Order: sequence, then C-alpha cells, then structure tokens
Amino acid sequence: MSKPASDTRLMVSYAYDNVMSLDIVGPLQVFATANDELALLGRVESYECMVVADQAGPIKTSSCIRLHADVARSDVSLKDIDTLFVPGGDGMPTLRKDVGLRQWLQDAEKKVTRLGSICSGALILAEAGLLDGRMATTHWSRCDEMARDFPAVHLMGDRLHSYDPTGFDGDPHVFTSAGVTAGIDLALAIVEADFGRTLALSVARRLVMFLKRPGGQAQFSSYLIPDKGVTSRLASLLDWVPGNLDQNLSLDVLADRAGMTPRTFSRVFTRDMGMSPARYVERVRVEAARALLQDDTTAISNVATLCGFRHPETLRRAFQRHLSVSPQEYAERFARKSLTPV
Repeated sequence: MSKPASDTRLMVSYAYDNVMSLDIVGPLQVFATANDELALLGRVESYECMVVADQAGPIKTSSCIRLHADVARSDVSLKDIDTLFVPGGDGMPTLRKDVGLRQWLQDAEKKVTRLGSICSGALILAEAGLLDGRMATTHWSRCDEMARDFPAVHLMGDRLHSYDPTGFDGDPHVFTSAGVTAGIDLALAIVEADFGRTLALSVARRLVMFLKRPGGQAQFSSYLIPDKGVTSRLASLLDWVPGNLDQNLSLDVLADRAGMTPRTFSRVFTRDMGMSPARYVERVRVEAARALLQDDTTAISNVATLCGFRHPETLRRAFQRHLSVSPQEYAERFARKSLTPV
C-alpha cells in the first residue's frame, strides 16, 4: 500500500465476519461527506477511507450485507494510518480470543495517531489491554460485561464517546464510543478536531443530524422494564413505580410495599437491579420527564411536579446527572415547540 499524501488522513476500519455494518459505514460516511465539504471550500486536505480485514475480499456483516475489505491488515503500514477503528458486532466475542489481532492492535497503538472503537468493539481493545487506566464506554448492553471482565478500565456507561482532542475529559489517542450510531457522533468529533467546528457543522447539516447530541447514550426506557432475572419479590413493585412517580418513593415506602425491612430491601434491590433504590427511582423519573418534555403543552414546572421532582431545580440537576443537558435544552431539541421554562 502506498503512503497517502501528507494532506490526506488515512481512516481505516477493521472488518470481520458478523461485524455490524453501520459501525463501519456510519463513521466512514462522515469522513466522505467531510471530503465533499472540503472540496466545496477549495481545500486540498481530505480523508482517505479504507476497510481492512484478515484477508482482502468480501466480509459478511450481521445484517447479511457484504462489505469488501480493500486489503489484508498484514499489508497495511500502521505508521501510515491516521485513525484506526475497531467496530462491534456479533463476531466480537470470537475476536476477543484472537491472539494475532490482539498483537496487531498493540502494535497499532504505538504507531497510529488515533485508535478508537465503535460500540462493542471496545471489548476487543480492552482484551488487548489498551483501555487499562483509560476512560471508556461501550454499548449499554455490554457495560456490565466490560465492568466485570476489565476492572482496570474507567467505565463511563452514559457517554456517547470518550474522544477528547484536548485530553482534558478523555483521550485523543485511544478512545471508545457507545452503541451503533454513537460511532457517527465520534466521527463528527474527529472532523471538528481536524478541521474546526464550522466544517463539522456543515457535515452534520448535510447528514441531517446534531453536531453534538444532548446527553449520553443511556437508554433509560430499559429501566422501566423489569429484567427477566428480577426476583418475583420485586416484580410487582417495579410495575407499580412508574405509575406513582408523584408519590413519596422513599426507601421506607418502597420496602414496606415489597414486604421487607428497609435493610433487606436495599440489599435485595441492589443485588437484583445493579443499583440502589434511590438511583433507580431517579432514573425512572428522568425517563418519564423526557417523555413529558416532548409534549409542547406541558410547562417544565408541571413536569417536575408530575414526575416527583417537586421543584424545577431538582429536575434540572437530575437531567444534568443523567443526560448532561438541561430540561429546557432537551425540550428545545425534541418538543414540537419550545416549552415555558417555569
């Protein structure tokens, strides 16, 4: 493979059988669209996009679409790569056991400018020891697995990605992104770092998406649905909570409804749900508030009352904790019309 021109950044995505196609195509399309915008500005800089695999040729993705790997990874000069992406997909568990891939990634980390993962690809990087001591995220369904198998990783389950070109709140060298479309958010962040906010905004507009999505990746609706493994002692309580968010949902009240002492209830709940009762209640309230904020007839003060936050300021703090965005900002983006602040 010939070395790209100095004004060209080589963006490479590693592909494998049963990879998620969007994890590869999504980010690479962002860079291709950035090329269109750069050309309109008369700029000579550009991205070169490439797909590599263990061998050149067709790769069957999890959607049954076949992608074509341009070259075998062994034929790629790592020092020529600007950014290497490791995507996720159904084939990820097998790749975690691939010693050859692990060594290749360890070598790549020393030579490429940037090394990032998309979705569950983070577990492949973690298996290679490349996330130890670093902040990282992954698809929400893999967070427990990441925390269990790689305790040295600083897991941030509610982040869209951990890339930060300043190095202040993330890593500009080795980084991760959350589930599926978060890879597109990551790619936009890279475009912004490379060519500035104005160009990144032009790319986002062309792709009809936010330059920066509000909030993290947490899919809070999952907290409204009891897990299949939850004991029957909690099932009825979890069904009852969403319909009574405006009530007193203190530990004592919840424990009494579950027929346990507060101490036993707290222990059982944390064991079965993976979080404290108070944190669970707050997350369900935030999810309910999100739904109400999409209704342009409901004032934020009323949302706070209906969801049990009592005061708009309490709602605001909860939104910042869970979504990194204020209720007003959320409403401005997702309601049919802006809401009355108070």
